[in-house]
Amino acid sequence: MNTTKWSEIKDRVYGEKGTERRDELEREFETFQIGLKLREAREQKNMTQSELAEKLEKKRTYISRVENNGSNLTLKTLFDIVEKGLGGKVTISIEV
Repeated sequence: MNTTKWSEIKDRVYGEKGTERRDELEREFETFQIGLKLREAREQKNMTQSELAEKLEKKRTYISRVENNGSNLTLKTLFDIVEKGLGGKVTISIEV
């Protein structure tokens, strides 16, 4: 049985790490993960999207968009959701 690793497929389809197309794919995946983590945190607090939105004075549809696609999320909004809405703390790591 001939199997191909996911990293090999990404290299072939999107280019190797460091290429523009591959970097864009990785960034999109990171924003998707942020949305998933926010949803998981909200669910752990047994909150609905509507309850979280009310705490933040936002619409439920906005919370839904953030959870399903973390893109276009400002740092201020991220901090507001996590700290004001969920009572948590944001930790950011930067690699150079």
